[in-house]
Amino acid sequence: MKEIENREDVSLLVRSFYARIRKHESLGPIFNNVIHDWESHLERLTDFWEMILLQSGPGAGKFSPVPVHKEVDAKTGNAITQLHFGNWLELWFSTLDTYFEGKHADYAKEHARNMAHILFFRIMEARGIKM
Repeated sequence: MKEIENREDVSLLVRSFYARIRKHESLGPIFNNVIHDWESHLERLTDFWEMILLQSGPGAGKFSPVPVHKEVDAKTGNAITQLHFGNWLELWFSTLDTYFEGKHADYAKEHARNMAHILFFRIMEARGIKM
């Protein structure tokens, strides 16, 4: 295993993770029904994670994940649950642990955990549910 050091490493992480997502019994249908251009999506997410983990790349200032995830929840008939976020985190952590170690991998886990909590609470807020 190695440290996440460059865009190629981030791309490996993102592509390996979403290959798992697409096959997952509960996450796969959500992602596969919403994302129609996987290549563009994977490049965009590589931009995002490169910005987060390495503070480099073309991602600065071009991401707003909360509205996108609220929209996905609406498209699924408000079917996204806390379990979906738990599954997402499990796959993210296991993908990281398969390929990488070190400070960037640890930060990728911390950032994803925080992001999952925020997105879940914002989705519930959009539904009018107070947590």
